[in-house]
Amino acid sequence: MKRKDGFVLREVCGEKVIVGEGLGAIDFGKLLSLNDTAAWLWNKAGELGEFTAETLADALCEVYEVSSETALADVKSLLAQWEELGIVA
Repeated sequence: MKRKDGFVLREVCGEKVIVGEGLGAIDFGKLLSLNDTAAWLWNKAGELGEFTAETLADALCEVYEVSSETALADVKSLLAQWEELGIVA
């Protein structure tokens, strides 16, 4: 899985949001608000290029005090939302 081109993380009025930029995101027309952890995961996914729920969950466990089971469940849920929105593939 990887992030789709044309989607970037921005800070708008103190909120972290994913917005679509350029022709690749022309049908998106939304702002997706993220909490700090989700924003960290978005950036980590960009650093990794190709990633799985497991690789993101492992990275999350290295930075945050969270069990591997909880991290994996949360990452899978987040990725499902991102897939539904069409910002990862």
